Amino acid sequence: MRTLVTNRERLVRITIAAMLAVTAGIPAEGKSLLRDGSTARPNVLLIAVDDLNDWIGCMGGHPQAKTPNMDRLAARGVLFINAHCQSPVCNPSRASMMTSLYPATTGIYFLSPDLAASPVAGKNTLLPHRFQKEGYFVTAAGKLFHGNQNKKYMPNYAGSFGGVGPRPKKKLCSFPGHPLWDWGAFPESDEEMPDHKIAAWGVAQLQKEYNKPFFLGTGFYRPHVPQFAPRKWFDMYPLESLKLPAIIDNDLGDLSQYAIDLTRLKHVSPTHEWVLKNNEWAPLVQSYLACVSFVDHQVGKVLTALEESPYKDNTYIVLYTDHGFHLGEKQRWAKRSLWENGTRVPMIIAGPGVARGRICKKPVQLLDIYPTLLDVAGLESDPKLEGQSMVPLLADPEAKWPHMARTSFGPGNYAIRSQRYRYIHYSDGTEEFYDHDKDPHEWKNLIRVPEMQMLVDKHRKFLPKTSHSILGKGSTGHAAFEAASAAAASKK
Repeated sequence: MRTLVTNRERLVRITIAAMLAVTAGIPAEGKSLLRDGSTARPNVLLIAVDDLNDWIGCMGGHPQAKTPNMDRLAARGVLFINAHCQSPVCNPSRASMMTSLYPATTGIYFLSPDLAASPVAGKNTLLPHRFQKEGYFVTAAGKLFHGNQNKKYMPNYAGSFGGVGPRPKKKLCSFPGHPLWDWGAFPESDEEMPDHKIAAWGVAQLQKEYNKPFFLGTGFYRPHVPQFAPRKWFDMYPLESLKLPAIIDNDLGDLSQYAIDLTRLKHVSPTHEWVLKNNEWAPLVQSYLACVSFVDHQVGKVLTALEESPYKDNTYIVLYTDHGFHLGEKQRWAKRSLWENGTRVPMIIAGPGVARGRICKKPVQLLDIYPTLLDVAGLESDPKLEGQSMVPLLADPEAKWPHMARTSFGPGNYAIRSQRYRYIHYSDGTEEFYDHDKDPHEWKNLIRVPEMQMLVDKHRKFLPKTSHSILGKGSTGHAAFEAASAAAASKK
């Protein structure tokens, strides 16, 4: 079966052209005040979005996605279209970003444990703590870390304002599984949604006067499940005209059984078979897009507040998400995969000295954000950080960049992403290799093609030489990793 195919590359080119047309003739913002010799330090505004994939207008991941606010941010900064998380799971991804350490270094691979459980992570100063030590006023609301770690690790934390938000007394969908897996139009008004309250909090902070530079974080919860948003956001995406992601019947035919098991055994999301049998593909796509447009509206309020504030010319904005999300691609749902849909994240950076309306195709990572912010703020670098400063790419998105992006889902399972290719190595020794110039959907595994072996070897060199043992226990990720490992062991 093949669903309606979207030409992603064509859409990205059209969107990029439109963005550049809007910003044509607009010079890059003035250099950082620090670089001009001033002692004034720039402010930092983090905007985190939970479980957001590339379904935003400026990235062309879905041809019908309506995200005017993220698009306008991309038009005034650099849009990284080849950015990747370090783990396709909330907790380890956020822990990695805040420490600038890989999961293979800290042992935090899954939804548990807390950062404090890793002696290695404990040796690094967390990103917000570093800025606090440097004299910044640090505050945040919503989800920057995972779960209760926000209150524990974020200075002046204002609260979650309700987290994933209100839920109906009875599920709206027919899926009998995990209670968070629900979707549909709910509640009645935006005002009932935590993200609305987080945006209002962010606006209020940007209207205050500060006697020191600020480090402000707003962490939005949508489009994370439950995929709820008020009806008006659903009405933007009529079911009868909705386009579905592209898939092919035998997409899994050239994969190892371990790769299939790792992305299916002990997972809590609906299976693709259940989605098709119950005719829920279109409603799930609709609810995801509705949530994306809803959260984009909240992002817009914060951006407008900054633009109307005295801080607009001296603030670096970083918009990012913690990992990707499948909506039927490769015949699966949710996160926890090492394929493009699982690892790729939107990342937009704007601010003083940053090129405007530019697209960067270089492979960057979430753990690069920490050293980048130190750099733009004129703070001393930290040799313990494993990320790389993206400052050269902020000035020139086509600058030389010898690095590749690395994502893991448990020790031994790694994806390595270069500008053109994706290489995946699994703990049972099986591998995958994809050419994104010719195969953006990753439908054809080229690992056995002789002409590709030199390229494969080049990517293998970016695998970690050692991997920390798994810390924590009991989460869905732990269960999936253990089930796949057990299945592989039983076949030997």
